[in-house]
Amino acid sequence: MRILISCLLILLTVAEASSQCSMCRAVLESGEVQETAKGINNGIIYLMAIPYLLVGFVGYQIFKLLKK
Repeated sequence: MRILISCLLILLTVAEASSQCSMCRAVLESGEVQETAKGINNGIIYLMAIPYLLVGFVGYQIFKLLKK
């Protein structure tokens, strides 16, 4: 139970990441619009989070199945 609570707290307290791929970075450095940069960063975080959530959900379902 502690592990589950710890994992949930870690997932819910993710700090904002400011990383970009090299092509996105080159495009954003040429422009001066900060909203575009924030949107791309949020999109990267969103795309990165979905696989982890899906794997966690499948793992939880398997855990429940094996516990029966």
